Amino acid sequence: MATVAQKWQGFIQITRMDKPIGTYLLLWPTYWALWIAADGFPPPHLLFIFTLGVFLMRSAGCVINDFADRKVDGKVKRTENRPLISGLLTSHDAIFIFVILIAAAAGLASALHNYTLKLAVIALLLASIYPFMKRYTHLPQIILGAAFSWGMIMAFAELEGRIPTIAWLLFAANLLWTVAYDTMYAMVDREDDLQIGVKSTAILFGKHDRRIIGLLQLLVLSLLFIVGEISAFGWPYQLSLMISAGLFTYQQMLIANRDRNLCFKAFLNNHWVGLVVFIGIFIELL
Repeated sequence: MATVAQKWQGFIQITRMDKPIGTYLLLWPTYWALWIAADGFPPPHLLFIFTLGVFLMRSAGCVINDFADRKVDGKVKRTENRPLISGLLTSHDAIFIFVILIAAAAGLASALHNYTLKLAVIALLLASIYPFMKRYTHLPQIILGAAFSWGMIMAFAELEGRIPTIAWLLFAANLLWTVAYDTMYAMVDREDDLQIGVKSTAILFGKHDRRIIGLLQLLVLSLLFIVGEISAFGWPYQLSLMISAGLFTYQQMLIANRDRNLCFKAFLNNHWVGLVVFIGIFIELL
């Protein structure tokens, strides 16, 4: 039986506290929406709620993902040492942690307006079903994209009491961006996934993966450009998009030969895209 110290280590691993990239990729777009919806610095209490909410929901998503993949993770090189495989945690531990995290997130959400609270139910549903979609469709990344983008919709609902067109443009941009970078992530596991029967966009796109990722990246930049035009943003925001285009180009270079390590490096690089766009928005709204 695992010791308390080992259980704690398992908790750190299953919630990915030691790998914050997923939190960043969820946090930056949420901040885009919060700042635009607030037309500047959002109210401190909402900044706290949405920031902590991102952390809790991302952690909960990782836990339910490992629970869903507990029978296949041991057959994939990248995931063969996850806590449910190594024995640091049991399936019952995972469910308990998931429930605690969701309860904490629900407690946070209870401080929001009823309209936003209802939207939060959709966020929970998306986060819960995503891991299981890999068994039924080659497009689980779309579900992940919707889950990673729903906080943006909630931000506008909370601050404006409605969901304007610009919110849906941001939602679409972030969804497509998520599909692009998570396809890079799935390219790391493609050979293993083919053997165990797990589906992904990396498998669906096949030899056209780089081309489709590039198209998605162009669409993301186009949608973000439209957001900037609607918001009457100037050169700081446009510069952030130009830098993002440069980062996307760099990612294309990394995945050129579909090397596992370089595909993972390209995936990680997307943190900087989210940060750069946020900096552009932040400066515009000072």
